[in-house]
Order: sequence, then C-alpha cells, then structure tokens
Amino acid sequence: MGKYFGTDGFRGEANKTLTFEHAIKIGRFLGWYYGEREGKKAKVVIGKDTRRSSYMFEYALCTGLMASGADAYIMHVTTTPSVAYITRVDDFDCGIMISASHNPFYDNGIKLLNTKGEKMDEETILKVEDYIDGKVEVPVADGSKIGRTVDYVAGRNRYIGYLISMSRYSFKDVKVGLDVANGAAWQIAKGVFDALGAKTYVMNADPDGYNINTDCGSTHIEHLQKFVVEKGLDVGFAYDGDADRCLAVDEKGNVITGDHILYIYGVYMKGRGKLLNNKIVTTVMSNFGLYKALDKVGIEYEKTKVGDKYVYENMVQNGHRIGGEQSGHIIFSKYETTGDGILTSLKLMEVMLATKKPMSALAAPVVFYPQVLKNVRVKSKPDAQNDPDVQAAVAKVAAELGDEGRILVRESGTEPVIRVMVEAGSDDVCEKYVDYVIDVIRKKGHME
Repeated sequence: MGKYFGTDGFRGEANKTLTFEHAIKIGRFLGWYYGEREGKKAKVVIGKDTRRSSYMFEYALCTGLMASGADAYIMHVTTTPSVAYITRVDDFDCGIMISASHNPFYDNGIKLLNTKGEKMDEETILKVEDYIDGKVEVPVADGSKIGRTVDYVAGRNRYIGYLISMSRYSFKDVKVGLDVANGAAWQIAKGVFDALGAKTYVMNADPDGYNINTDCGSTHIEHLQKFVVEKGLDVGFAYDGDADRCLAVDEKGNVITGDHILYIYGVYMKGRGKLLNNKIVTTVMSNFGLYKALDKVGIEYEKTKVGDKYVYENMVQNGHRIGGEQSGHIIFSKYETTGDGILTSLKLMEVMLATKKPMSALAAPVVFYPQVLKNVRVKSKPDAQNDPDVQAAVAKVAAELGDEGRILVRESGTEPVIRVMVEAGSDDVCEKYVDYVIDVIRKKGHME
C-alpha cells in the first residue's frame, strides 16, 4: 500500500483527508500519463455514488484530466462494477470510481482501474502519489490538445443490458426484495429485476446525498430481514454504497453471508462441471463452518489475506472461477474483474430457479461456528506477532482445537492492533482460548 492509496483506493473524509486538490492532481497525472506521454489523447471513464461530495470530486477529476489533454467520459451515478465493465469493453485507458463503499456519507474515495477494469497496479499508483507530493512535473495541455467531457450514460445502460443477459431464467412471479442502500444501485437494480420478470420490492431508494449506507444496505441487513418476512418474499438482496458487494436474506429472514454464497454457487458450479480446479478462493476470515461444508462435498479452497484485491490476484494467477469474502464481495472471474453485488444476486437467483429449492435449503449445509474476535492494542505489531511465546500459545490452541475449530492471529492493516480470533463449538471455548493468547501478549509486555 502507498502513502495515500490503500487496497481499495484513496479513501478519507471529504475535504479533510481526501480533498478536491487531491482529485485535481490525480486527474492531471492520469490525463498526462495515458495521453501526452503516449502521444495520443487519453480516454478516461468516471462513475460516482450518491454522496454529496461525489459531485465535487467528479468535477475536480474532470478538470485535472482535461487540463492534461484527456477526454473524461462521465457515467454519472453508477456502480463500481459497471465502471470496471465499461472500462474493459469500451477500451478506455483507465477508469475512476468515486465512492467510499460502505462508509458514511462524509467519507469518500477514489478508486483507480486499469484498462482491463482491474485495480490499478502498484507501480502506477506510486507514480500518482509522487505527483501528488510534488516530486514530478506534468505539463498542461493547450490549444487543440485541451480535453473535454462526454456524457456517457449510454455506458451505464449498456451495463444494465449486460446484467440482464446474464440470466438464464425468467424471474416471473418470484417475489424479490432489494435494499439499494440509497446508493449507486438505486437506478440499476430494480430495472434489472423488473426486466427479468420479478415482482420487485425496493427499500432505501431515495438518496439525498447524506443517507447513503445510513441504517440501510448490507451493513444493516436487519431491516431487509424484517422486510422479507413482513412482505412474504421469496428472497432479498442488500447492496452497499457502490454495489460491489451483496448479502442476501432467505425466505425465513435468515442472513445469507458471502461464505454461504461461495458455498451455494460453488456447489452449483461443481455439479455442472464448471468449477475449474475444483477450488474456491476465500480469505482467512471466512468462517470455519464454510470449510467444513466444502470438505463434505469435496470442494477444495484457497485462503488469501483479507481484501478482494488479494482474492482476485489469486484467482487470476491460478485460473480459479469463483472467490470472495464473507462481507459479500464475490468475484465471478468469467464475467467480471471485481465484486459485483447485482451480478451476485442474479447468480443466486439462477441457483434457486435451476434447483427449484428455496434459499434456506441451499444455505443449510453451512453451519457457522461461534466466533470470538478481540482487538489488542500493542506497542509493535511485528514484535507481538513474532514473539516466540505468543507463537507457542497460538500453536497450543490450534493443537487443542484440532479439526473442531481454528485460531487466527493477524495484524490490523490500519491500526496498532493485533486481532485474535477463535472459532470453535461454543462461545465459551472461543472466549477461553482468545483470552489465553491475549494474556500471553500482556505478560510479555507488548500491550500499550
């Protein structure tokens, strides 16, 4: 990770951590880097979510791009996966999404995508950061070389058509609830489900610039749970602010997490001979119950660091077809280069319709193990993590849990914190082993 950009872009409170000056500079550098440097006029596509500050950042990015000679194609309010898709299929030099995903409205972020619609490589990101810090100079365009903006709502419409084409079944008479989080999916999701014939019931589809993710969407799925039960719906889907993740609710009101989704679609793929390498890519935070369920059906799995970036990298390197996170970032590498909440919901609908089973039955084999996670503030994360006595304590817990649980100790990527997590057959067992390891960390003097 760089100075400004993390695993999911440059994110922070609007005009405090992430300012309009940053956006102008990002546009200035990218317009030059993909344009004048290559002896051509660069084409960059931009999307945004519904935050009030997204409009400011959109105009700032466009100003920087045009000043460096690039043409900026504006998709307006749209989802992160739609920008990734259009960047790739319409041969843009790069794509930019303005969003802070599931964060509150006062935060925002700038995500950069390469010409393939993938997260931009670290080398280019570091060059952007050098320009932000004034370490390099970039000339301005003049005369006929100055860029322009192009209204590109047609790109969003083409993406909607692409999603509709993904379905192998009609959704006729299926009652579907959608929580669009007052975010980027509010103009897209309902249209897709309506076009496929579903009886669509939508909530939180009245964005005002301030209410994105506020007590709604995938981070507050309890409202969709209640909505599905009260309306007697067959299934519900909840997205986050930029709709790159999806969680579901079954007909009984139970939450279907990303781990359930990986199991449901992985088994479906295996049954049709489509699960290449017989593997699913997970992160280390997937529940132990997922792995036990996958073992029973003979599906193998990879474990990556937390972050959809690492999931996608593993999938590309090894040719895997499905991977994701418990939070609902699910990647179908045959169709997309990023997590896509709406596509994920369409894929779950496909399994329901193909198998003629309710969502509750499809998810039933995944029985979540109780989990206790505690954060420990430490003086030095590496010192605490690598202490021989701490490692011995972790090994002892792992040995005692055996095949009936697991322990995970990892460093936070953003705080001076070590996270100690245990999954086992009961909360009491989890609590006992977590406290045991934390006690060793305390006795060795690593805690603040």
